[in-house]
Amino acid sequence: MRVLRNRDYRRMPWKNGGGETMEIAVEPPDASLAAFGWRISLARVERSGPFSRFPGIDRTLSIVQGEGLELAVEGYSPVMLGRDSEPFKFPGDTATIATLVRGPVMDLNVMTRRGLHRHTMERHRDVGPWELRLRATITGIVVANGIVEINCAGQKATLNALDSALIAKSSVMASLSTTRPAEIVLIEID
Repeated sequence: MRVLRNRDYRRMPWKNGGGETMEIAVEPPDASLAAFGWRISLARVERSGPFSRFPGIDRTLSIVQGEGLELAVEGYSPVMLGRDSEPFKFPGDTATIATLVRGPVMDLNVMTRRGLHRHTMERHRDVGPWELRLRATITGIVVANGIVEINCAGQKATLNALDSALIAKSSVMASLSTTRPAEIVLIEID
């Protein structure tokens, strides 16, 4: 299990220059935006506008802070995303425009190179004691809010809001617990 702290995420400009992203993890390590196999990141969206295009990439987005945004993806009906919405998957190479609802948001992005990797993203609210059976090559846990205790293969860690853990498939179970309700985003990458 690799524990990743919010304060240590690599900060970098968006591909289109319209903002800043906090890279949680990328494979291969230190890969450029044109060469990654998969990537997990947070982005603070402070104004409405177009998303960067990523040819050959499948992308899933979930709002973790703020009131939300409307996402208009070419070929899809517009979708309203908020903290209570399920993650939205769309092709990264398609024209996409975000319109903020009421002020800035923080979104969580998972991107995988089509034909090389695939991913899923699920939100879990009011997480209490949970035995999580690990199925994917890489399992990512991002704490959207609250504090989560995680125990995997004898390694224990406390994750605060926006902290993460990446777990390789060699582990089969992870235990999650909280002292008060918390929300996590579960990411599986194969």
